[in-house]
Amino acid sequence: MDLRHRPAAGNAIETYMTDIALQNDANAASHAAAILDRLGGRSIVLVGMMGAGKSSVGRRLAARLAIPFVDADSEIEKAAGMSIADIFARHGEADFRGGEARVIARLLESGPQVLATGGGAFMNASTREAIRSRGVSIWLKADLDVLLRRLSKRRNERPLLQTADPEETLRSLLAEREPTYAEADLTVPSREVAHDAIVADIMTALAGLLKETASLAREAGA
Repeated sequence: MDLRHRPAAGNAIETYMTDIALQNDANAASHAAAILDRLGGRSIVLVGMMGAGKSSVGRRLAARLAIPFVDADSEIEKAAGMSIADIFARHGEADFRGGEARVIARLLESGPQVLATGGGAFMNASTREAIRSRGVSIWLKADLDVLLRRLSKRRNERPLLQTADPEETLRSLLAEREPTYAEADLTVPSREVAHDAIVADIMTALAGLLKETASLAREAGA
């Protein structure tokens, strides 16, 4: 056997791994294209508690789908010209919630996009209705212990946690809000894994939901 013409083992392995990576990229692109086709002009709206990972996961999801990412809290701060903490301190929660609902309604006019909302946004009935009309809602569901760990270093940035017992406050908020969050179109666990793993879960759930609704629409039009 003439070993001079035999491919090096390392080169063969590298070629094989490159082929796998290219195939995975092609599959991911095809998956994303199918989701976007069925999504149309609607937004993907992430809801859930503070600390659930809506912004960090949302950015990765938007990148995977090649659509814009928008953070509702950041847009509220731009519109008000001050931080959310300052809005709460100067004008109170009721004024903040009114502005939040108006900003989200405006943002929903531009899609497709991934829109991360504040923890209390989905509690507003008019906001939920606007999201139903112009988006697909996904509840990033995180357990209390996960939220506590994530929020421990940034608690001062959360106006609702400026209480004598932040843990009990968070527990009460979670119990109050979970039944409403459960009205979202999809629920995806937000757990202590790589954010890309949660994005993959969202992509799978979203593809299934959109495929099902597209089939129902075709049957209704038949």
